[in-house]
Amino acid sequence: MTFGFAPSSAASTSSSADLSAAPANPLARLLEPAEWAAAGIPLLRNPREVVSGLHTRHHPKPATAVVAVLDPDERLAASASFTRRAAPADGWMFRNVLLAQLRRVIPHDLRRRTPVRTAVLLYCREGDARWTEEDGAWMWGLRDACTLHGLRCGAYITLTRDGWQVLGEGRGGRRPNADSAPEPFGLSEAPPPIPRTGGAASEVLRRAAAR
Repeated sequence: MTFGFAPSSAASTSSSADLSAAPANPLARLLEPAEWAAAGIPLLRNPREVVSGLHTRHHPKPATAVVAVLDPDERLAASASFTRRAAPADGWMFRNVLLAQLRRVIPHDLRRRTPVRTAVLLYCREGDARWTEEDGAWMWGLRDACTLHGLRCGAYITLTRDGWQVLGEGRGGRRPNADSAPEPFGLSEAPPPIPRTGGAASEVLRRAAAR
């Protein structure tokens, strides 16, 4: 698998209306595991390779989210990481942050009749691998952000001190985990560019938390 960045040569032409005021009922902005499993989320062919590649590039620690876009061959086209601010879990806020990151690192696919690229989300957090309402809010946010950016909604993966877990699939492993050191790149694989972090996402989170 080849990992890397696709140059962000085009900005999104979507209306800013999708970043308007939050809906009134935050409890509706999360997905239960059964809803997620029934949504037809495409399975990763090699989840451990995807998780290891993102872990090596972004070195996530608890409260770090990594959103990545995979091409049809499951190669990484773009990725970005950011730190989740201390605020109540809210799918609308997470959607806005993820959408802002996607717009920074890769052009949208809204002109395509059918999405060909897939966005996945890796979230490093405290606790064990069992589903939480915070996970449900991230799932809601990822699904909505993908729709607004013309992408397929892909896997949601948690990374804890116990290991990694693809929620809704039952697949996981003990390494990498929240405490493990990044795995070295193979001799045939060039080191990655510096990951894109912070920036717009931090500002969106700050504004949303202040509401």
